[in-house]
Amino acid sequence: MKFSIALLLTFVTGLGLGTVGVLPWWSFVVAAALVGVTVQQTATKTFAAGFLGMFMAWGGLAWWIDWQNHSLLSQKIAFVLPLGGSAAALLFITGLIGGLLSGVAALCGHYARVRVQPQ
Repeated sequence: MKFSIALLLTFVTGLGLGTVGVLPWWSFVVAAALVGVTVQQTATKTFAAGFLGMFMAWGGLAWWIDWQNHSLLSQKIAFVLPLGGSAAALLFITGLIGGLLSGVAALCGHYARVRVQPQ
């Protein structure tokens, strides 16, 4: 149950912060760290919830933007990068980067809580 809550919180905050144009792109990292601090679970589950939540949020948001412009920009960027023009690979890598950043941030939040909490 805690895993689902952490996953949902990370997903919603990541999507919400990803659509707000006022905040910097990395603001989801702070939100993932706060979710890692507040939802008490094991380190593996904390990382997995942060990773999966943001992988789905960033990957989904990138897919949505890509779908709206008919993959014009993503195909051009995929040709510049060594991806062979594959827009799908670029979207996967985008989600992977967001997921890794969020998972590590959630893990840092988890370890910060464990460090401060008396045993």
